[in-house]
Amino acid sequence: MSIYRRGAKGFTLVEIMIVVAIIALIAAIGIPNLLRARHNANEGAAIGNMHTLVSSMESWRANQAPTSYPTAAQGLAALSAANPPYIDAVLSTGTRQGYTFTYTFTNANAYTLSAAPVTPNVTGTRTFFTDQSGVLRVNAAGTTPATLANTVPLD
Repeated sequence: MSIYRRGAKGFTLVEIMIVVAIIALIAAIGIPNLLRARHNANEGAAIGNMHTLVSSMESWRANQAPTSYPTAAQGLAALSAANPPYIDAVLSTGTRQGYTFTYTFTNANAYTLSAAPVTPNVTGTRTFFTDQSGVLRVNAAGTTPATLANTVPLD
């Protein structure tokens, strides 16, 4: 009596190994593209969030008497605590979509705002900077928080 039955249903080990190899090949091609897409999405979101913060700062300043940006003690939290809020509560914490946003109050008429990746070269590569002028600037190296001295205007 043979241990192999005629017409037995199932897959051989070779067939299963071929399927696993094909799945591994597809994953090897697809995963880096997925990570790059997420990286680019984080940078695009950071740029959008910087624009949102600049607009919010100007709206805040216009509604103050005398005009002033949020103080250092108030920070970004003041923008979400207003009624109605200028920004959402997540952005006011200073971290969103792989980037950390740092607000620095200079005086009633000046501030700086920078965005740096939470994990450099993973959540983003570039750092972004703006001040009361509203011009968004970029540091392509992304190694240090952006400042006016080490940035160029974003195209």
